[in-house]
Amino acid sequence: MNNRMTIFACVTIIIGFMVAVQFQAVSEPENREGRNMAELRQDLVAEKEKQQRLNEELERQREILYQLEQTEDVEEVMGDVITELQEQAGLTEVSGPGIILKIDVAFDVDYEGGAIRSVPPYLVRLLINELNIQGATHIAIDMQRYVATTAIREANGRTLVNGSWLSHFPLEIKVVTDDPESMHHAMMSSQSRELFSYENLSLVSTPVNQVELPAYEKDYRVRFMEPVQEGS
Repeated sequence: MNNRMTIFACVTIIIGFMVAVQFQAVSEPENREGRNMAELRQDLVAEKEKQQRLNEELERQREILYQLEQTEDVEEVMGDVITELQEQAGLTEVSGPGIILKIDVAFDVDYEGGAIRSVPPYLVRLLINELNIQGATHIAIDMQRYVATTAIREANGRTLVNGSWLSHFPLEIKVVTDDPESMHHAMMSSQSRELFSYENLSLVSTPVNQVELPAYEKDYRVRFMEPVQEGS
């Protein structure tokens, strides 16, 4: 019994770590003054996504507890949990049915601005939030795996994802999902597509039977945790 509780404690710590990593970047803005409608909508979508993921994680932990209570082979359960967490964290390559989004420039006859070099970061974040709400399981932006700690920021007029510059247009975003057709139709009529048009960008979705996503290649930065030596 003590051995089972020890292993369960280890599993719980691992799950807690992954949940902390997943939501560490989603913090409440300190100042809500002066933000435009697009930013407010982005925050609303992000909060809905956060609630959905918390509910899913709560249900998953209940399932793990039930499995540990019902089986004698706790090592197998723990191994399955670790494998699943690695996949959820984006540390492994994944493939499956999904959609491919293509973003390209779309100038109209009245356009008088300069060259468009990259997709604005706020649009990328809004698009990711909508994909998650629509049931995205895994996402890769220009072959950069999107994970909980992925930073999407702008430098020198260009957008970086995971510290890497986005390539020139057309830009591809690959998504693995259980229902590609449903996500395809949702994205083609989404608010994101309208906002992209305001920035003279087009957003096109294509459902596919099989899409391959790379693993996250950077190092995870973990805060507020440190290894403990055995026997200490």
